[in-house]
Amino acid sequence: MIETFQSYIAGEWVAGSNITIDENPSDLDSPVGEFGVVDAQRTHDAVGAAQKAQLGWAATTPQQRADVLDAIGSEILARKAELGRLLAMEEGKPLPESIGEAARAGQIFKFFAGEALRIPGECLASTRPGVGIEITREPVGVVGIIAPWNFPLAIPAWKIAPALAYGNTVVFKPAESVPGCAWALAEIISRSGLPDGAFNLVIGSGQTVGQAILDAPGLDALSFTGSVATGNQLLRSAAARGLKIQLEMGGKNPLIVLADADMDKAVQCALNGAYFSTGQRCTASSRLIVESAVHDEFVERLQRKLAALKVGPAVAEDTDIGPVASQQQLDQDLSYIQIGKDEGASLLWGGERLDPGPRGYYLQPALFAAEPGHRIATEEIFGPVACVIPAADYDQALALANDTQFGLCAGICTTSLKHAIHFKRHAQAGMVMVNLPTAGVDPHVAFGGRKGSSYGAREQGRYAAEFYTTVKTAYTAA
Repeated sequence: MIETFQSYIAGEWVAGSNITIDENPSDLDSPVGEFGVVDAQRTHDAVGAAQKAQLGWAATTPQQRADVLDAIGSEILARKAELGRLLAMEEGKPLPESIGEAARAGQIFKFFAGEALRIPGECLASTRPGVGIEITREPVGVVGIIAPWNFPLAIPAWKIAPALAYGNTVVFKPAESVPGCAWALAEIISRSGLPDGAFNLVIGSGQTVGQAILDAPGLDALSFTGSVATGNQLLRSAAARGLKIQLEMGGKNPLIVLADADMDKAVQCALNGAYFSTGQRCTASSRLIVESAVHDEFVERLQRKLAALKVGPAVAEDTDIGPVASQQQLDQDLSYIQIGKDEGASLLWGGERLDPGPRGYYLQPALFAAEPGHRIATEEIFGPVACVIPAADYDQALALANDTQFGLCAGICTTSLKHAIHFKRHAQAGMVMVNLPTAGVDPHVAFGGRKGSSYGAREQGRYAAEFYTTVKTAYTAA
């Protein structure tokens, strides 16, 4: 029998309806399990349960909240191999990366267990005699969380953990393609000591369940990671209701390679940033901006590295790149590869469907030589497709890097301290990498971007308090 993944509402497991197969993108003949979706009424029930539980959960001591989060983190870490295998089968990420993501989720819960004990405040003197001022942070209330499919353990963790740490309650909607990871995380959370209703999992489509979360009268805030189009729709709806909202909506991240760079390191940064996790990362470096003096050498070296990559099932020991996550994503990747060809970009490597054995969504990583105005150089593809763009010098490279509607992450490979310092200051991105892949961040510091990539407060680290709490200023006369 295959596993059936259920929703979790008000402390009870809910089977849902319209039972759907949970695909394994590495092997379509061996599904991960099945799941049922809940309707709008069930979703409103979940928000109502969270609203009912919120005051009680907020009234617990910081130590009680810390203990709950620490227990969740400890179990995730103890089961990281098991959870990583589930993630690899469901999302298609190679097993070592999947286990690493599970470990990161556990570490995030443990970090916010500590933060529950360090909720900041201030005590200030007033401008008036005999008056004292206290500034405290209090929970926002009921937080809706809508997470994507590409990091089905880590991204929910970095939203759920701070929400609970600061005394909020949660209604969590995962992407429909990764219900197993969401269920596994919810199952661990369900046994952590939270009161019923403090955490709820609702499985279903964005159109039904996501909209129902947004429409529910008890909702106070919404954290979303996903597409620009959906994020903008949510922003308009949240503004109309006066909801607090946080959006992470992708990127078209540049990696500059200067002529003075360590070429081995630069090629490895490009390979990792553009193609690992099948390129399905919002921080992926899909625009490789290379100084003309080393352009041909860089392309030749990167092609050799691409040729050596093994594309195969996510759980196979020798796999470097797993399958694309879904048929929809594969169709999108192939569409952009064709768009690149039609617009005159030169396909330097790859871009073909592969058949390594099991029936799945396998795609050979693609590398284009492109011009800055090509669609493959301006629009987020979200797959193993990157383009290389020449630049005459550092100044032109920086201008090309900043010429985008996005601003999540930007990288540079150089041995010049002058250029590294200038780039860190002048790159129009929320995160900057020097001699590192653009994809790969630490869980205890701020995550987020500028321009069309992000809206609202940063995620992760101590900056999470900006979204998950509200500030109160209290005056007291002696």
